[in-house]
Amino acid sequence: MNSYKLSEIAAMLQLNYQGATDPVISGAGSVTDAKPGEIVFAEKIEYLENMTGMPAALIVPMDFETDIPAIRCENPRAEFTKVLSYFAVPVDSVIPDGIHPTAVIDPGAIIESDVAIGPFCIIGDGTKIGSGTRLAGHVVIEPNCTIGCNSVFYSHVTIRERTIVGDNVILHSGVVIGSDGFGYHPSATGLVKIPQIGNVVIENDVEIGANSCVDRSTTGTTTVKSGVKLDNLVQIAHNVTVGEHTAISAQSGISGSCSIGKGVVIGGQSGCADHLVVGDGVQIAAKTAVTRDVEAGKTVIGFPEIEIKKGYRIFGLTRRLPELFKRVRDLENLLSKSDKSQE
Repeated sequence: MNSYKLSEIAAMLQLNYQGATDPVISGAGSVTDAKPGEIVFAEKIEYLENMTGMPAALIVPMDFETDIPAIRCENPRAEFTKVLSYFAVPVDSVIPDGIHPTAVIDPGAIIESDVAIGPFCIIGDGTKIGSGTRLAGHVVIEPNCTIGCNSVFYSHVTIRERTIVGDNVILHSGVVIGSDGFGYHPSATGLVKIPQIGNVVIENDVEIGANSCVDRSTTGTTTVKSGVKLDNLVQIAHNVTVGEHTAISAQSGISGSCSIGKGVVIGGQSGCADHLVVGDGVQIAAKTAVTRDVEAGKTVIGFPEIEIKKGYRIFGLTRRLPELFKRVRDLENLLSKSDKSQE
């Protein structure tokens, strides 16, 4: 594990530090469980008041007062993100250089000399893998795929035939790219499979979480555009387009032929019905079921989806239903007694 003096970290961040000492930092931690030797960040003074343990140093806003050695900056969270990278486990220690002798590589594959390939990987005929890419154990890349440069595929990733993956892509364990789309039509003898003859394109700088799936298109292409981040257990169906820099949280699903815009944020356990258009910058709250197109910039919540402010009002009234029902019943009883007294 790396260790640095606080002054060295400040220099790497191009910031200054203040403190009576220059402690050695051996890790980064949380303000709620700070340990000796760690550096933590705090955005609000209340975080320090509730801090447990004693870290070696802090990253805090410019106006914070503390006796602990500290780096002061305009955006502690952003600077702490950089610090985390200083203590991250290098990918080459997880996926070492070279090609493991158990890997099965078709003679027709074209692989750059510095590609790292772990044990029991399978690389199909006609597949091309760019410089600096690393494959952990048990990765399968089927024929005629194109994989870009400096990408990382962790164990048990499967890439089906004719898939295209760009540069700097991270695929976590169990990801499947290019599996058949879910397409059938009914017949007198049951469901008939519709051949899925398209492919998948994953553009640059995409990260896909563990056990997520992106299905190949029926015809044409399923596309995940540059900068998209998918959490674990996300399903992207056939013929979907996911726009640049969109983020989709765990256990969410996008049905076939949807178009998801740029910079969309989708909360966990949400879903979109098929053939919908979700505009740029839309925010979809967790557990939302989107059943209609959503205009750019909107924020929606609920099942079915509704504009968030209206949704909160409805949810608030729903919680008061037992009380409101009792008041209506009491009023009905009063009216009934009044009517009887006038008879």
